Amino acid sequence: MLTGEQIRAARAMVRWEQSELAEKAAVSVPTIKRLERMAGPIAANVATETALRAAFAAAGVIFIDENGEGPGVRLRKERS
Repeated sequence: MLTGEQIRAARAMVRWEQSELAEKAAVSVPTIKRLERMAGPIAANVATETALRAAFAAAGVIFIDENGEGPGVRLRKERS
């Protein structure tokens, strides 16, 4: 499950404005704003979360699930 913090962090890592994420995920800007304001797990339908994950995955973002130290985000290592 994604958190609002992970979405904000992922967007910052790929240097996207909220409008860019909205376009790439086919989600409205108000939805992005609402989700990013949430602390902890987001309250979104499955299609929205799937679209966000797909947009970020295409940009090389990996979401790290809760593993005892908290959820996180990192960029995929570039292949040479």
